[in-house]
Amino acid sequence: MLTSDTKFLEPELMDVVRLFDGAQEQDIAHTMRYTGDAFENTVTIGSRTRVFSDPAEVRGELQYKSLAKRYAKLALYAVLFEETGITLPWGALTGIRPTRLAYAELDEGRPFEPLFERMRVSPDNIALVRRVIAGQSGLYERRAGNCDLFVSLPFCPTKCEYCSFITAPIAATRKYLPDYLAALEEELAAAGPLIGNLRSVYIGGGTPFALEAEELERVLKAVAPLRTNGCEFTVEAGRPDTFTREKLEVCKASGVTRICINAQSFSDETLARIGRKHTAQAVRDAFALAAPYGFSVNCDLIAGLTGESFESFCASVDEAVALAPDNITVHTLCLKKGARLKEETSRLEEGRLSDMIAYSRAALTAAGYGPYYLYRQKYMAGAHENVGWAKPGTACVYNVDVMEEIADNLAVGANAVSKKLFAGGKRIERHGSPKDIPTYLAKVPQLIGERNALFTE
Repeated sequence: MLTSDTKFLEPELMDVVRLFDGAQEQDIAHTMRYTGDAFENTVTIGSRTRVFSDPAEVRGELQYKSLAKRYAKLALYAVLFEETGITLPWGALTGIRPTRLAYAELDEGRPFEPLFERMRVSPDNIALVRRVIAGQSGLYERRAGNCDLFVSLPFCPTKCEYCSFITAPIAATRKYLPDYLAALEEELAAAGPLIGNLRSVYIGGGTPFALEAEELERVLKAVAPLRTNGCEFTVEAGRPDTFTREKLEVCKASGVTRICINAQSFSDETLARIGRKHTAQAVRDAFALAAPYGFSVNCDLIAGLTGESFESFCASVDEAVALAPDNITVHTLCLKKGARLKEETSRLEEGRLSDMIAYSRAALTAAGYGPYYLYRQKYMAGAHENVGWAKPGTACVYNVDVMEEIADNLAVGANAVSKKLFAGGKRIERHGSPKDIPTYLAKVPQLIGERNALFTE
């Protein structure tokens, strides 16, 4: 149990506690005060009390809260490290976007590395952040009016064991598809006046290719009037067992420039274990089927899938590299509420998972890929991260904009979350649609009105 005399810090401190096995069962007391030139944090576990003082000059309430969170988490991390001997790859950083913190330091005219060292981030991860920032060169752009468009298609052939998204097997949700497609058309028609400089379009899921070709074509045609500048256009095609030549032809004819083939693993045993109804050969077949159309292709892999050995994961990385997609994304298993697998499944032998991550970084670097975005989530196995890797000149604009939160994001469909930036991105307001499809369908006119109000504020 953790208690703090500063209530807004408790959720932040719990994020640190969760990283250490067994810490949630301990009685931890925290107090903090700001002396006018330093933050003083006192942490007590059992009979041991430690006091930390971190000099800081505060300018305004927002900076006060930001620095208070930073130094409170660092103090707690230091104590839990002493108690357990456990070190974590991102140290006391619990935010989902380490690069945003790095950019904030650079904006202030300071190198980011000293702060990351202070937060006990590993040298390898400091180097990774440096590489990601370099990989975003030429794409990273903070300009008023920039916008990305996201279209949600929350339909899948089956639900994977690790999945916490709202998707359900399409056999159970197909009855909603006619009304759902009409709702997307209505939302997209209303979105035109709200979009400034459209940087990219991303149709995600779910598994968009779970739709039939003519259903997918309806969505792509509804997007077409908004994509007048020929910007990047991604369809997260998804699972290889949904690929057909007709769907690929529809994408090509509609101007799609990028697709995703979500392999997750090239081990048939692993695929069966996580609830996939396809084999590794189906992934290879999907690559071969897509090859003549000239799409830029991303392939997803997951490190830490249940029961997968280090050797099997490395073989998957090698096979993905051999297929030579433009982008390869390496996720770390993350189990949240809604996933069938229990959270403790993610408690992997840390050395094995760390070795998987290290192998993927070395193998992808050797094959000519560079990291261009990264993000983290709560409940990630080993407190690691997700990293997108790209061949030179093939990085995904949408991923950069969304992960760095540097452009408006107009999102339509069930469980879609729109984001509007204000004050140069210092303030972000969100608008979310219902997760449940029938509830979403009943509220489409209301959602359009609410989104219009946000984007014309």
